[in-house]
Amino acid sequence: MDYLPHTLEDIEKALRTVGVRDVEDLFSDIPKALSNPEINLPSGMDEDSLLRHLKELQNQNRTDQPCFLGGGIRHHFLPSVTQQLASKPEFLTAYTAYQPEVSQGLLQATFEYQTMMSELTGLPISNASMYDGAPATAEAALLAARATNRSKVLVSRGIHPETLEVLKTYLTPLKISLEVFELDGLTSSIPIVDKDTACVIAQNPNFLGYLESVPNLVEASHKMGALYVAVSDPVALGILKPPGSQGADIVTGDGQTLGNPVIFGGPSFGFLLVSERLVRQMPGRVVGETVDTEGQRGFVLTLQAREQHIRRGKAKSNICSNHQLTALMATINLAALGPQGLQEIAEQSVLAAHELADKLSRVGITVRQESTFFNEFLIETETSPLKLRQEFSLRGISAGIPVPQTFNFGNASILAATELTTKEDIDALLKAITEIELSK
Repeated sequence: MDYLPHTLEDIEKALRTVGVRDVEDLFSDIPKALSNPEINLPSGMDEDSLLRHLKELQNQNRTDQPCFLGGGIRHHFLPSVTQQLASKPEFLTAYTAYQPEVSQGLLQATFEYQTMMSELTGLPISNASMYDGAPATAEAALLAARATNRSKVLVSRGIHPETLEVLKTYLTPLKISLEVFELDGLTSSIPIVDKDTACVIAQNPNFLGYLESVPNLVEASHKMGALYVAVSDPVALGILKPPGSQGADIVTGDGQTLGNPVIFGGPSFGFLLVSERLVRQMPGRVVGETVDTEGQRGFVLTLQAREQHIRRGKAKSNICSNHQLTALMATINLAALGPQGLQEIAEQSVLAAHELADKLSRVGITVRQESTFFNEFLIETETSPLKLRQEFSLRGISAGIPVPQTFNFGNASILAATELTTKEDIDALLKAITEIELSK
């Protein structure tokens, strides 16, 4: 930094007080190889050269080629108005709306976000968003443990593997047991729920793309007094029955598909909604509607159960922020699309995925279609998943999410299609995968 608020006299006085000669002595416990390592950095550039260099790096990222990537992050249509409005400086520079008298615009936008997510999921209360889908689900598990005073969480193998890892990170230090119940084919088996189970967590559509039997999972949970946490794809909710209306107590998920570009997998935002009886356990921010002293409609932060507002020991979570801007993009996007637009995107994604699956089957690729899928599905190949993805890339196609070996499917990959998938894209993939598999 060019400016520090401490004078040389201030620094010398502080050093004398702690009994060291200079600032470097404060870091003497750190090995010299780590405290000041040699870094092989290129020479500085003038502005024009730097811009040219950055452009060259940018051009390595191809966004104009067929894309069949899924596994939680997908390409969907974004109206121009989404990015344009979200780029307004009033939103770009906004932080926490602690002062409602100067934050009404941001608070209203957040309130609209909460309302839209409530309508989409079928649960009455949403927070202002979370960091992304994985910690939102982990927070849901902690919420369930608090609400039920139980110490075991059951999670389906069909949940995203990265979400499973985050659950382990959150729950293990708190001595909350995490048990995985396996798939029965391509969808979740019905878990054995006992009196120690705080919640059952399942994703729909699951990581492989297939639709779960939500009512059966809800019934198994509630029968033993456990909560049901539904991890949901928000675009799929454009045509699927809302999980809240099927009995889910908590709904979480990742909102990237609602209005965020892919951008190397992030940033995105997570969403978390609860039934009314769980509102006092919900982490994060909540915006509420009220009236001012003149009776005019206004908005404020309410039910603030974060550690910044109450004693740390009584806080429901230590989450101290949220992905406000990316959640705002989803709000603008949903407002631009409307219910009909979201439904059409979901329907067209289903049609494109099923057309792709059918055509792959016709050329001899093993496509797992024994369960209903939304817009992602499983293929099994002679080529290993990583090699398959590399071969696709060499042919100018982004495709193939490797399925971890914990699923016990062998050489299996996930393909996705959306409303942006064209006939030409499908033809290119068919040609490429035929070449790759026939070369075996």
